[in-house]
Amino acid sequence: MSFRPDAPLDPGAVTDVRGRRVGGTGLALGGGGLGVLGLIVFLLLGGNPGDLGSTQPGVQPDIGNPDLQAECRTGQAANERQDCRIVGFVNSVEAYWDSAVPAGDYVHAETFIFTDQISTACGTATSQVGPFYCPLDQSVYMDLGFFNELERRFGAQGGPLAEGYVVAHEYGHHVQNLMGILRPGQGQEGAEGAAVRTELQADCFAGVWAGNAAETGYLDPLTREQIAQALDAAAAVGDDRIQERTQGQVNPEAWTHGSSEQRQQWFVTGYENKHPDACDTFDEDV
Repeated sequence: MSFRPDAPLDPGAVTDVRGRRVGGTGLALGGGGLGVLGLIVFLLLGGNPGDLGSTQPGVQPDIGNPDLQAECRTGQAANERQDCRIVGFVNSVEAYWDSAVPAGDYVHAETFIFTDQISTACGTATSQVGPFYCPLDQSVYMDLGFFNELERRFGAQGGPLAEGYVVAHEYGHHVQNLMGILRPGQGQEGAEGAAVRTELQADCFAGVWAGNAAETGYLDPLTREQIAQALDAAAAVGDDRIQERTQGQVNPEAWTHGSSEQRQQWFVTGYENKHPDACDTFDEDV
């Protein structure tokens, strides 16, 4: 990945609570890391966040890991360290959406890096859930070990833009939340269901960011190889790919995120059009 070495990063956008056991003992809906956004799908399918375990918002510390705050201040650091890279991606994604939505309408989302488990307004989540967005506290949560799992268990090739895709996907859900698209109880499973359409739109929003990433001032223009990393990650977390690996068969009626092909297709749609208007997965065939 090529962050511009002299690009100034804002590490205050990310709170690092790694190594701290934050929250109670309840477990969030997950599936062994099989699906990104397990919590938000649960909400879309009409779940009660309280059913996930402890719901104690506000237990996270106000100040993150001092090392992250001190070390992740330039694009050069993002080129050298994974946690600083997450800071850089968050800065870039938020810079894009702040410029893309009507003036004053974009609201900053907090990002937390954790290990093991963390208490959120959506319940206590473990690292098995995978990266997720909680609309109740407008925050993104991720255990960086997920990216190793993506390669080890699901055969993704990895790479920095695979991480950038995941960050941008989660922030895509934040934008949906600001737009009023994320409403508990509206979703249903299945290849044509609202849950899948919501996830594919977040993939498309991630592609829109990628298409505009260089203009945010943090990254050099993306290369074909880097876009391939994002597409490979999108394919690795397709419902069909995960079902085949874990169950030995594919059942479209149980999909919540979309097939590998769908996820790649909508990322490319966003990347090529560079505008969120191209991401209306609710009125288009998916």
